[in-house]
Amino acid sequence: MKRSLFVAVSLILGAIWLFGGGTISTTKPYYEEPFTEECNKDTIYIEKDAGLMWQDATYGDKEDGAYKQEYNSRRSGDWAYAARYCQDLAYAGYYDWRLPTSDELMNLSRKDRVLQDNRGADFWTSTKAQNSLYYVVYTVDAHRYKRDPKQSNYIRCVRCLDEEQ
Repeated sequence: MKRSLFVAVSLILGAIWLFGGGTISTTKPYYEEPFTEECNKDTIYIEKDAGLMWQDATYGDKEDGAYKQEYNSRRSGDWAYAARYCQDLAYAGYYDWRLPTSDELMNLSRKDRVLQDNRGADFWTSTKAQNSLYYVVYTVDAHRYKRDPKQSNYIRCVRCLDEEQ
């Protein structure tokens, strides 16, 4: 009885060893060094002639959805959200960001492909129009248009360059 139990256990363990690969590795498993390069750097565009530094962050699905479906998310939203977003922005080591004026954004939009990531769409400005409306700049034609502040548009923040920059 003990002998048949020993044989059965030996056969089971042998089958597991045989069909399970059969080798015991003494080498360490393959390990790849972690990727150390930063993937999400804060990109900027410096407009020296105007003395401005522009946020040049990428726009993705969240911003596109917010823009199209009229809600606030990341770099897209209504005017009050846009103003708060820029005021609270900590980006590229700076904390003094703001919404651009319509003149500043129109001037930037007239330049040929200076930003890495742009949308051919309306971007909020800090410039107030009449009747409680605010101006947006449509980056395709670099013109400003009046919009209801409750409407959702893209956001791009700007800051003044320091004298040493």
